Amino acid sequence: MLTQWLHTVPPLLVYIVVGLVVGLESVGIPLPGEIVLVTAALMASHHDGISPIVVGAVASAGAIAGDSAGYALGKRFGPRVFGWAGEKFPRHFSEDRVGRAQALFERYGAWAVFFGRFVALLRILSGPLAATMGMHYGKFLLANAAGGIAWAGGTTAVVYFAGEAAEHYLAEFSWVALLVVLLAVIGFSVRARLRRSPR
Repeated sequence: MLTQWLHTVPPLLVYIVVGLVVGLESVGIPLPGEIVLVTAALMASHHDGISPIVVGAVASAGAIAGDSAGYALGKRFGPRVFGWAGEKFPRHFSEDRVGRAQALFERYGAWAVFFGRFVALLRILSGPLAATMGMHYGKFLLANAAGGIAWAGGTTAVVYFAGEAAEHYLAEFSWVALLVVLLAVIGFSVRARLRRSPR
């Protein structure tokens, strides 16, 4: 039943959802981009029509485009964008959290943009912070693109091959294994996200 249902999901829909969610998260909207990417990569390992290469590519494109849009917002509205975000999403954009992220950007510059892609809070703040702190767009774009591709491609590859291995070694229980692996990956992702996010 589950197998049949998963195979009815149009691959194009999966790609669109991945690109949109990752892109909107990168703009600055706190959405579960990492969880959506992990789910799509795991689906690719059990769905003949879903390509892990395309999943990684659309996630990379969403990350780069979203961060660039966030940069444009920061350039246009400056610190006001954080005041607005703090009202809409106080848990993610408190003065303390924004201050800690800003300190990291001041200290590490482009490296904070690159490695920020792997940290939930910095992934959301990267674009607006880089712009308001005066980082040149070319420098930002290079670090942003490298980080987005490394994060999206690396995550997709690891999860895809984990799903392939689960199906190979647990063939008779492949979809049970899929659910267990999916829940475990999401659980570890959420736990790591909470631990890495500045409090």
